Amino acid sequence: MSTLVVVIQIILAGMFSISSFMKLKRTPSMVQHWNEYRYPMWFLTLTGLGELAGVIALLAGFLFPALLPYVGVFFVALMLGAIHAHLFRAKHRPVMAVNAAFMLALSIVMIIATW
Repeated sequence: MSTLVVVIQIILAGMFSISSFMKLKRTPSMVQHWNEYRYPMWFLTLTGLGELAGVIALLAGFLFPALLPYVGVFFVALMLGAIHAHLFRAKHRPVMAVNAAFMLALSIVMIIATW
């Protein structure tokens, strides 16, 4: 496994751990954004659990690298949804989607590097 892939795994695991925690804890900022997206609150929990499952799979990828392209595809789907929610559902300024775009790009690189 290349150093690049390991660095991407660590960054994605850290970012999605924080994001998952905020969703599952229902922090005020996350609840506010979720209300702006006009999604039901149960979907906030489901998304947080999905992110947590992705983090666990990323960590398992250190032992089972064959998992990584599939985790990457899952994260690409999540980040496309996040970008859509920011830009089209909540009509946020594009700067609000930068974090999701960064994680999308890292996920794509991980897919390419591990396929």
